Amino acid sequence: MISPSSPATTGLGRRSRSLQWLLLLVLSLALASGLEALGIPAALLMGPMVAGGILGLNGSTIRLHRAFVLSCQTLIGTMIAGSITADIVGTFLGNWPLFLGIVVCVITMSTLSGYLITRLNVLPGTTAIWGCSAGAATTMMVMAEAYGADVRLVAFMQYLRVVFVAAAAALVARYWAGLEGATTAIVWFAPIAALSFAQTLFVAIFGGMLGWYLRIPAGVLLVPFLIGGLLSVTGSIHIHLPEWLLAISYAALGWNIGLGFTRPVLAHARRVLLPTVASILVLMGISGGLAFVLTRTTGIDPLTAYLATSPGGMDSIAIIAASSNVDISFVMALQTARLLIVMAMGPPLARFVARRAGARPALP
Repeated sequence: MISPSSPATTGLGRRSRSLQWLLLLVLSLALASGLEALGIPAALLMGPMVAGGILGLNGSTIRLHRAFVLSCQTLIGTMIAGSITADIVGTFLGNWPLFLGIVVCVITMSTLSGYLITRLNVLPGTTAIWGCSAGAATTMMVMAEAYGADVRLVAFMQYLRVVFVAAAAALVARYWAGLEGATTAIVWFAPIAALSFAQTLFVAIFGGMLGWYLRIPAGVLLVPFLIGGLLSVTGSIHIHLPEWLLAISYAALGWNIGLGFTRPVLAHARRVLLPTVASILVLMGISGGLAFVLTRTTGIDPLTAYLATSPGGMDSIAIIAASSNVDISFVMALQTARLLIVMAMGPPLARFVARRAGARPALP
């Protein structure tokens, strides 16, 4: 989450926290309903994200507790696990050379973008190298701090990419692929299958805590996804989460992203805004080209390929995929492969490029 070290008490910051939360809820409901009416997939994520951004830019000081955000990510990971079939294993094994090539292309282009911005002296030190890395945002911010980079700028660059990718994926799903966000009425308070719900919560809690304990980037989402997927595929459990709980999780992730875009952060980042946006658009364009290659070589539908190759925001892409008629096994297989490879290659590659750019770590 992006947050300035000490939010300025201006605008909405002068109002009570209760009023700020009320405004956030009302605006989120209005925007989510409007996007849902337009047929935008993942409206329950996009509406709160936009609402959070509006409040953040107007001085709001409210923030979500990190533990709550992580808990919501575990629920999203567990929810995705319920959509996974045995095909995901075959997808990994049958397409691993293609997956590897796509991920390497994305990592190479993102690293090159950071290197070029650094060499042009747009940003101090190696900030751009860490900020342009395609994924594992938390890991990159830790590495950036070790090299004396501006962590606020790195966070801004990382999460601005998440916003762009999520928004583009939702719009592509609706207006290019022509898919509606909700084809049937949502039953918000359907009867709960007590045993399945209890088993699902256990997987979410255990998997989330394990992912956090192992300090795996996005582990609180990835580990419940992997454990839940394995248990679901083998028929050991039936993943069951009520719609109202998923809606809360979607909204929390949207708020967590949106509320971080405050005026102090944007003022601090104004110099990097245009080069960052340009690098994001280039990376998204390359990912779109890779999606085209996927459609030609594997025969999968264009939207599945686009979501699978989207560079970042694994949780938001997962929500959009779950809200659309796509091959979620393929999407999550490639997204998981990207995350794992970025975890393995990202930090040492960025460290190597940082040294080539003439920087030295601030910490031993």
